[in-house]
Amino acid sequence: MDHVSLFSRSWAALRVAVAGLRDEDFTRPSGCRGWLVRDLVCHLVIDAQDVLITLATPAEGEPTRDAVTYWEVSGTPPSGDDPLDALTVRLAAAYEDPRLLKFHLDDVGSAAGRAALLADPARRVGTRDEVLTVAGYLSAYVMEWTLHHLDLIAYLPEQEEPPEEGLARSREMLERIVGQPFPSSFRDLDALLVGTGRRAPTEAERCELGDLAVRLPLHLG
Repeated sequence: MDHVSLFSRSWAALRVAVAGLRDEDFTRPSGCRGWLVRDLVCHLVIDAQDVLITLATPAEGEPTRDAVTYWEVSGTPPSGDDPLDALTVRLAAAYEDPRLLKFHLDDVGSAAGRAALLADPARRVGTRDEVLTVAGYLSAYVMEWTLHHLDLIAYLPEQEEPPEEGLARSREMLERIVGQPFPSSFRDLDALLVGTGRRAPTEAERCELGDLAVRLPLHLG
């Protein structure tokens, strides 16, 4: 599956999952440290805006990042002190009615999805003072959508998991970031959860990880 199709499939699945949330689900915790589900959904609105802005920001020169090097990697989780993180929580609380938050995500998110389909994959765009091809940028966001889909359903076990293709591509990118594959016994979902610190490995998994265990988890931003 090409970059645009995988982006679209992962993004559509995440938006469907949000659309299916009950009002009471918005006040449940998410898989993002310190964030409720409503905070995460508000973050997705901001993500969609970022996609629209980036796809409308042409850049010159050779690409400086790709889908893998796009990510800033840290060994420590976010502290919650980042001003944008704090703003996201305040914005989310201001919506009050979850239906408004759903509507805003559907509105801006649909536009971001259409913009991705219309963009030339080979065109160069600028974001975060870096240059990427559209294909590279959209491929990086497959990881964003997939991980946040897992965050959304962390305490909502009845919800559908992310698409298998998105899980597989995200695992592939994470392994490239780590520089080493996860054991073949790990499902793609478990490799992502353990690899990014969304859950601790079991003792058996830690043994299977071997030397890789001491390099995990990685926190992507």
